[in-house]
Amino acid sequence: MDATPLDSLATPAAVVDLDRVEANLRRVADYAREHGLRWRPHTKTHKTAELTALQLQAGASGVTVATPREAEVMATVADDVLLAYPPVGAARLARLMALPRHVRLTVALDSREALEGVSRAAHEAGREVGVLVELDMGMRRVGVQSPEDAVSLARAVSSAHGVRLRGVIFYPGHVRAPRAEQGPVLREQSSRLGTVLDALSAAGLKPEVVSGGSTPTLWRSHEVAGLTEIRPGINVLNDRNSTFVGACEWRECAYSVLATVVSTAVPGQVVIDAGSKALAKEEGLDPAGGYGALLDRPEVLVRGLSEEHGLLDVSTTPWRPRIGERVRVVPNHVCASVNLHERLHVLRGDGGVATWSVAARGW
Repeated sequence: MDATPLDSLATPAAVVDLDRVEANLRRVADYAREHGLRWRPHTKTHKTAELTALQLQAGASGVTVATPREAEVMATVADDVLLAYPPVGAARLARLMALPRHVRLTVALDSREALEGVSRAAHEAGREVGVLVELDMGMRRVGVQSPEDAVSLARAVSSAHGVRLRGVIFYPGHVRAPRAEQGPVLREQSSRLGTVLDALSAAGLKPEVVSGGSTPTLWRSHEVAGLTEIRPGINVLNDRNSTFVGACEWRECAYSVLATVVSTAVPGQVVIDAGSKALAKEEGLDPAGGYGALLDRPEVLVRGLSEEHGLLDVSTTPWRPRIGERVRVVPNHVCASVNLHERLHVLRGDGGVATWSVAARGW
């Protein structure tokens, strides 16, 4: 697509700095290679085929998705797809089985009911689907609850038609402490995981894949003994939460929402045209509060959001923008913000932008 000047974009607009993206990808690829880990990024963050292609070019071994739509879009550029979500329901299974035959499909599950559905659908479709048994490692969302449960479900997978046991999977999403404070919980993760892996090995079911990781714990993933694969999502773009936990520096935030100043009438406040429908009204981890901060002035916080209005707190800064001035806001949580936009405007250096469709949103 022809380059378009950034200042000509209608706001609010989702903007991605491609130079920062590529630097973020090199950093995680180097880390994974250094520690002998496979890197399977979660595409729920960006939902964009072009960014998935860049991740694969940088060294990712495959991709992770959460929805059938994400699987369909990413299968246009990736041939190894993991659905890290319980594959329950005939409609969801039908769409998964309709993925191109060359795509190696793996699913995560934690129940015999889900297994039976996948087994039946895969057998009828004449394809083999890999299975990772999901473990609850403390998040209390999904996952089997004990080593015995893991062994029991793994045995069931091993004897089912149309599927192949590949290993185990977990998500340490409850670990949101700053990077420097994660040592105790990571040691506890290693201990719990080791107990499960020992039980599986004793049962003759040694996992080929032990998949885990998240962006907050990314750079200490190698401390979890037995891990073979990491699935960070946010780190390709990063956000305000990531900077707070030490997963990235502010200069590594590659995503922001371009907005226009529309009012300065209320003292100590600036109103922009990016509200909850552009930034997402999600509380952050930073005790300073707010829903985001300006990319070029991180001390200026988005203190309030309504649907179409963002309220910038300028009570403690001399900065006073004029009506019509453009600003870029880094949201607390990039995944929630990207999903609100139909397209990403991709910036290269100080030049123009190209437009990429957020094709996997919705559905």
